[in-house]
Amino acid sequence: VQLVESGGGLVQAGGSLRLSCAVSGFTLDDYAVAWYRQAPGKEREGVGCIMRRDGNTFYAAAVKGRFTISRDNAKDTVYLQMDNLKPEDTAVYYCAADRYCAANYAYWGQGTQVTVSS
Repeated sequence: VQLVESGGGLVQAGGSLRLSCAVSGFTLDDYAVAWYRQAPGKEREGVGCIMRRDGNTFYAAAVKGRFTISRDNAKDTVYLQMDNLKPEDTAVYYCAADRYCAANYAYWGQGTQVTVSS
């Protein structure tokens, strides 16, 4: 099982980025995939999650209305579209997978850095 994030980078405040989480070793539609982030000196926090099968999504209050999670089962990839980025969104972003959202996720990616300049 492998999860690989990509798409991070440097962007100005108000800009957009789309992160990708490419999965292998399991059937994507059978798993929920979550996005987490960790800023320097802070605890890891959940950003959102997309459920298996029905694709329902859940978001943290800090990103709701700005971030969108989607999945493409044919490409075995989950996306995190981030719009109207703020400097406080700066963090390493991770994707994680398990059977359910809010689980103790069994599988994690290595992370991708997102930096938002003011």
